[in-house]
Amino acid sequence: MTQTHSADHDARPDAEELAAWADRAVARLREASAEARVVLDDPVVAARFGRLACASDFAIETLRRQPALLARLAADAAAPALPVPVLDAGNRDEWGARLRRHRAAESTRLIWRDVLGLDDVAATLAGATRLAEDCLRAALDALETEFASRHGVFRDSDGRMRRLVVFGLGKLGGGELNFSSDIDLVYGYDLDGVSDPQASDGERPLAAETWFARLGQQLARLLDEVTGEGFCHRVDLRLRPYGSAGRVAWSFSAMEQYFQHEGRDWERYAWQKARPVAGDIAAGERFLVALRPFIYRRYLDFGALDGLRTMKAAIAAEVARKELADDIKRGPGGIREIEFLVQALQLIRGGREPTLRGRELLPTLHALVESRQMDAGAAEALAGAYRFLRRLENRLQMLADAQTHALPDDALARARIATGLGYAGWAALRTELDRQRAVVGAEFAALLAPRRMQAAPDALALYWRALPEAGSADALAEAGFAETEEADGLLRDLARSPAVAALSDRARARLDRVLPALLQGAAEASHPMLALRRLLTMLHNILRRSAYLALLDEQPPALARLVEVVSQSALLAERLALHPLLLDELLDARVSGPLPGRQELFDACAGVPGGDDAETVLQALNEVRQALSFRIAMAFRDRRQGAEASARQLAWLADGVVARVLALAWHEVAGSHGEVPGARFAVLGYGSLGGEELGFGSDLDLVFLYDADPDAPSDGARPLEASRWFSRLAQKIVALLGAVTAAGRLFDVDVRLRPDGAQGLLVSSLASYSEYQRERAWTWEHQALVRARVVAGGAGLAEDFERVRTATLARARDPGGLADDVVRMRRRMRGELDRSDAALFDLKQGEGGLVDLEFLLQAVVLRHGLRIPVLLGPRHTPGLIDAARDGGVFDAETTAALHAAHAHLLDLGLSCTLDRRQRRAPRDTALDRARAAIREAARGQGLDFVS
Repeated sequence: MTQTHSADHDARPDAEELAAWADRAVARLREASAEARVVLDDPVVAARFGRLACASDFAIETLRRQPALLARLAADAAAPALPVPVLDAGNRDEWGARLRRHRAAESTRLIWRDVLGLDDVAATLAGATRLAEDCLRAALDALETEFASRHGVFRDSDGRMRRLVVFGLGKLGGGELNFSSDIDLVYGYDLDGVSDPQASDGERPLAAETWFARLGQQLARLLDEVTGEGFCHRVDLRLRPYGSAGRVAWSFSAMEQYFQHEGRDWERYAWQKARPVAGDIAAGERFLVALRPFIYRRYLDFGALDGLRTMKAAIAAEVARKELADDIKRGPGGIREIEFLVQALQLIRGGREPTLRGRELLPTLHALVESRQMDAGAAEALAGAYRFLRRLENRLQMLADAQTHALPDDALARARIATGLGYAGWAALRTELDRQRAVVGAEFAALLAPRRMQAAPDALALYWRALPEAGSADALAEAGFAETEEADGLLRDLARSPAVAALSDRARARLDRVLPALLQGAAEASHPMLALRRLLTMLHNILRRSAYLALLDEQPPALARLVEVVSQSALLAERLALHPLLLDELLDARVSGPLPGRQELFDACAGVPGGDDAETVLQALNEVRQALSFRIAMAFRDRRQGAEASARQLAWLADGVVARVLALAWHEVAGSHGEVPGARFAVLGYGSLGGEELGFGSDLDLVFLYDADPDAPSDGARPLEASRWFSRLAQKIVALLGAVTAAGRLFDVDVRLRPDGAQGLLVSSLASYSEYQRERAWTWEHQALVRARVVAGGAGLAEDFERVRTATLARARDPGGLADDVVRMRRRMRGELDRSDAALFDLKQGEGGLVDLEFLLQAVVLRHGLRIPVLLGPRHTPGLIDAARDGGVFDAETTAALHAAHAHLLDLGLSCTLDRRQRRAPRDTALDRARAAIREAARGQGLDFVS
């Protein structure tokens, strides 16, 4: 029947013909055994097997050979998984047959569940994967036992047996094996090079490489060899280092060396999905952790797209050569394009975002949406196409257990597949297939399409490529540079620099595309030479990292954003030059999205990797701080949020940093000296940190507090009394915050606001701190206490600190004496620190500036705190202004004026910091209005700060 229809391509079997064909298949099945005849006498059961026959000749043939399986399926339609066969020395001659019969039976069970609608495509793929793993593990366990009896086993220095690690790559590694797929395996072992033959336990010891290679070869043969029972699984070992020319089994150290020095782009894609599937699973996972830097770069890796383009071109050539246009895996819009698209996005961003390192495709699509790297609609369309194509792929292979991805020519086969998938006919199925492939093709083409900016003027491109010996600076003048001689000199220096000379051909081509675009962008800036100098400084630092050139070459928005940011902000230009990792932020979708809240910032710091290794933690924490503060700076620069919100977020970020450093410091001190039983510790933030008004690059005013018996010893091998233990802890915190890493330092720390200032102890007990505030602190120290808060440490001690602070601030005071103290201190500070002149006003220390506003609010709290408790809660300026209004100290007009003044002054100050200028601003109407509001409010409280 099949041969008749294959000859007649125009034949279109109708439903009746298909039903008759299925009936004949069931009849042949009935003839296989008496047991089958009894089972198939039930018309409902017979109809189910008719549907199975329509989907798979292989399944029917398996049931003819294994009638017990037919009875099992008929008895329980849900068809639970079959037990894995036992392979032992007693049935050595049957190992191959047992594995093959099990694979055929379990595969038939998967077809049965698919055809009856009991499994969706994901479950079928997972079932095929589980079947391959079961067979691999059973075969490996049996062979290892046999090898041990002949050649002994390998043990490490602790006497533990070392096993072969079988890595599954491709769809096996991803847990998405199709029905009749081969399995891509790589063999590894956790031993150095060649083992000592004397270390093995058997009578005929072998070197490690030989032992594991022979074991791997026998494993592949046991699974792959075709016998009268067919095969178990086709095994492909060509993805190992050097492919078929390489050794069969590799030590982990040798593989690491290979990938470090010779690993290629396609191998990064291949090892993305790698998973240990048999043998020493734990050792395999450890190796994959070590291999992660090869697969996933720490920066945005748009260079991965070049590797993908190369692979795509090779596949396209193969498709054209072999006429594979109707191949649903390799053809246009096929399964491989979806896989490559998702894997490319993983490679680009997975080094920075661990959630994007998944092995399974559909969960990874979801992760890409969650991280805002893919539109939800596009991801949903791709997921739908993937499910459709994988289900069709399975049905193509289920027909005859053939590893095919090509659409059949045979009319009957087409009708069987279309009907089995629920379509009215082949034409309807083909229409849907074409639609799904068009969706995939469009998304894949969009990923690989060149995304470069409109080409820079030919004159600039020609000028740059002629350097350093030729080229006319007239091109620079025509572009808009006034200081052409200086610009020309800088560019010639760059062109002859060793960094440019050392570029690969690919990287040089990228530079030749990127630099003219940067030149054009700089020429269009408000200060072209300033922009050019900053851009070239940054460029010098990224030439060694071709991935950054790739980012700018592949992503025009990033390049345009770079020119804009560098032109307008000296601070951000400096940070980009020093830390090119921040270039990633120019393209991160979250940079233009909602800013993180306090808990998100805290969690980002708490979650940095590295455990308790100080160097690793500080490096990662610096990178997190740099990225998040850059994101905040961009939001402020773009006017997506105001100065007050930005300053508060910077303070919250510092809170998270201090908390993480406290945990690290505590671990180090406790590791050396044990802990002080029952002791409590807190870090207090004073000044702009306490007031949640931190600037870009601000230092931290910290005070350290503990509560314990000062003489109580710690419980470690080298005990310290509590006072020395917590002094050591505070010193460690200060040192870690100021430690220099490749990603910069976290914060400079000022500890002079502690009791007795520079002459006092670095850390105070709660009792001594309370006594100092009560008996000896100056008025200005109580003023500083207004903005103080616990930024890290135990909640219990934080509550005790709040009680001390409240008792101190809510003290009865002489209004006249208080005013005199506050005014005297303010005038003294201004005399020493005010940098105002006739043209520029000192935003912080000038008369009517931010410090005047701080002193005003501190005086209000100290004067009215006893009578108006609401004043004792807030630390930040806006909150204090509102509390003064709520307590009747300020009227509505004064409140509004002070809010506006604070926002304006803070905005000007942060803008100066962002451009690396002193916090001074030209005098204008808006500034005069802000100063007047602060001056009038201060005088209304009896405070005249003008000397």
